[in-house]
This record gives sequence, C-alpha cells and structure tokens, in this order.
Amino acid sequence: MKTLEVLGTGCPKCQKTASRIEEAIQETGADANIKKVEGPNEIAERGVMMTPAVAVDGEIKVSGEVPSVDDIKSWL
Repeated sequence: MKTLEVLGTGCPKCQKTASRIEEAIQETGADANIKKVEGPNEIAERGVMMTPAVAVDGEIKVSGEVPSVDDIKSWL
C-alpha cells in the first residue's frame, strides 16, 4: 500500500490537492491511503518551502503547486 501525504496548512490549494489524490485513487483502484501533514514544523523538517506538496512513500513529488490527476496517477 502506498501512502500519499499532502503537506500544507489546510489552505484551499491543499484541499484541492487532497481531492485530486482521492479522485486518482478511485479512478485507478490503487491500494493507497492519504495522510495530511499540517504542522509547519513537520513540513519544514521535510525540506518543503512552498505548499501544497505531495510525498509518496516519503519522497516529495511536487511542491508549490496542485498536481494534476494524471500526474498523481503516474505516482500510484
């Protein structure tokens, strides 16, 4: 099972990112779960300077933008 993390403080872009991840999981039927990381200290510890960011199994895939559903599917 893959773990996709949305790193951000809960802003509208972070919420849109989480929504797109949910959509990608549903469309692909991937065995994955979503975790939200909202603490500024934890986000900074990961080296993320701009949110939203997405990490897949701990690896940052995108930072500072909302990824497309197709991009997310490619990570699954």
